[in-house]
Amino acid sequence: MKALLQRVSTARVEVAEETVGSIGQGLLVLVGVEPQDDQQTADNMLKRLLDYRVFNDPQGRMNLSLRDVGGGLLLVSQFTLAADTHKGRRPGFSTAASPEHAAALYDYMLGRAVSLHQPVASGRFGADMRVHLVNDGPVTFLLEN
Repeated sequence: MKALLQRVSTARVEVAEETVGSIGQGLLVLVGVEPQDDQQTADNMLKRLLDYRVFNDPQGRMNLSLRDVGGGLLLVSQFTLAADTHKGRRPGFSTAASPEHAAALYDYMLGRAVSLHQPVASGRFGADMRVHLVNDGPVTFLLEN
């Protein structure tokens, strides 16, 4: 599983010009599911996301987590994040999970996120989405399990 997290001051996802998920300060996380990923992988990634220290403490150091600041979490499925880009000029998708497997794991992760943290919002799996964000910093990290 790959998660591209961005510290944001605001973010929203639109599908057909309708906002389906939005947050204020927090993390926008693009999630790419790979074939070997399972519920344990999702649980581990979610724990990392909630506890990853990317917010500034009073001294200006990245020392606070999403839980510490009570920020929002916006999860967006991102099939292309799991692409193989190691060679050539075109991505390969044999390294991405099947849509059925990815949807089930994304839904599981979203459900767990809602039970562990608030506020949580999401995009819509498999939809043509428009993601709007104000990256705060900019701060962006790629986490891999």
